[in-house]
Parts: sequence; C-alpha cells; structure tokens
Amino acid sequence: MAVYTEVPEDALAAFLEGYDIGRPVACHGIAEGVENSNFLLKTTQATFILTLYERRVNPDELPWFLGLMQYLAQHGLSCPLPVADRQGRTLRTLSGRPAAITTFLPGGWSRQVDVDMCAQVGGALARLHLLGEGYVAERPNSMGPQAWTDLLRACRARGDEVRPGLIRAIADTLARVLPAWPGTGGNPSLPRGQIHADLFPDNVFFRDGKLSGIIDFYFACTDWYAYDLAITVNAWCFDDMGRFVPTRARAMVEAYRHVRPLEDAEDAALATLATGAAIRFTLTRLYDWINTPPDALVTRKDPLDYLARMEFFASRMDEGFL
Repeated sequence: MAVYTEVPEDALAAFLEGYDIGRPVACHGIAEGVENSNFLLKTTQATFILTLYERRVNPDELPWFLGLMQYLAQHGLSCPLPVADRQGRTLRTLSGRPAAITTFLPGGWSRQVDVDMCAQVGGALARLHLLGEGYVAERPNSMGPQAWTDLLRACRARGDEVRPGLIRAIADTLARVLPAWPGTGGNPSLPRGQIHADLFPDNVFFRDGKLSGIIDFYFACTDWYAYDLAITVNAWCFDDMGRFVPTRARAMVEAYRHVRPLEDAEDAALATLATGAAIRFTLTRLYDWINTPPDALVTRKDPLDYLARMEFFASRMDEGFL
C-alpha cells in the first residue's frame, strides 16, 4: 500500500490550474512504494506521476532531491523530470502535504534479474555519478556510518526477538567495518559526489529488455561513489535463495568500470563498503520490523535477508568478493 493521503477531485483540479499541463482526466493510486503517496495522473496533455510526501520525508530536503532529479534529467539521465508550475515552482502543497508532479517514465521494474540487467544497471549508475558532478549542492548521508551505532542501540532491546544472537552478530561486524571505513582512521578517502543510495530493482525500469529509467531519489545524498556501487551489488547480485551470484556482480562492476574507471583505493575498499551497505539495510529493516505496528500500512521488509549479505561480505573483507 502506498497511498496514505487521498486527493479529492476538486482539490486536484484546483491544484492543476497552476500548471500548463492540461486538465485532469484520471488519477489513480499506485500500489507500490512505501514512503510516499503516489498517483498515476493523466491529463488532457500527457501522463505524469503525482507524489505527496508523507511524514517520514523531511520537507526541508525536498528542494535538494527535486533539484538533483531536474539536473540529471536535463543532462541526459533517464529519470523523472520535476514539472514546474507557472511560477517556476516544482514543490507545492496538496491535501496538506508537500507535493510534486514529475514526468512519466515508460517501462516497469523486473521481478526476474539476470546478468545483462546487472550490466545495464552498472553502466547507468556510473553515468549517474558522472552527470551528477555538475550538481554542486551537497546533502550529507543521513544513513551513513555515523547513524549505524545509534540504530543498533535503538534495536538492542528487542532485536534478538527476530533471531537469537542477531544484535551480537551486527555489533561484531560493525566493530570490524567502522575502523576500516574510507576517510577514517588513516584510511584513504575516495572519489565522492551525488549518489542514488537506494538503487534496488524496483527503482529501475526496463522496457523490451533495455533500461528505460531510474526512479526514487529520496535517499540520494553526497557520499563515496564506490559505496553506491556496493549498495547496488547488495541489491542485485543475490538470488531468491539469498546466494551471491558472482556473474551478476562481475557484470555490474565491469560495466561500471567501462563508464567510470575505479581507482585502486576504490577497488580495495569495495568489500568493506559492501559489508557496510549490508549493515545499513539490516539495521534500518530491523528498526522498522520491531517498531512498525502489525496493522500499519507500511509493508515491513525482513532484516534477515540483509543479515545474510552482511555475513557474506564480512567474510571476504580481506580478500574481496569478485
């Protein structure tokens, strides 16, 4: 379920009067996604996506996200383009929520991942990183290593309800990762810039087997490029049984290298970054798992899926996983 705020027809019509995109024809809720209320909006001119940002999103950060999307779309990345109203505003208010309209991307996400898709995603991620170099405004990564210790502390009282020994397993791995993290403790810094930070399969559209667009930039931030690659390897390179698929990872990383070559320090840090990425999603999923009421509209995601990834990458921190 991804519609938390309903939009009355008269309110939508009044809202659209501020745009030059035609009159509303239809507006239907989109069932996928967990953070915001999303609608497929059809007008007399075209099809768009209408998003109402819910309470989990900081409204003060929305101009940065929308600005990044606008910049990337205008410079050649296939991603939603925020639509400005007649006064040049891409962010307005509808039904008591911050709201934005973006262009509609054709295609859809694939439930079946293969090696070719992973290669296409790797190349697209590298292009995103290169194109984003011109977007100079920065947003710190609020879900970076500085947040993991606090998340672990918040989960400590009930985390072992999910699996006995879970908190100790995460804590032990975190104690290995933090001293090895790039830019800390004498470890070299890495090339950095704007990253997507959430490039899961449901955020990548394909059409006729070809990547047609990247969506959902609301975890984007300024951080190590190689960390973004590590997040994406986590998301795409394990099968339905939770087993690592080396052919997918090699295809993704090599396609990335073809567009943006990795520095030696990035190569050396990749296993550590992948372990950290797995910790990040284990912890955020665990926090949601133990703090989300059973009757909530948000679908909880199993933290144990990412615990297995964490254990896999942690076992290869010294030797690499490719």
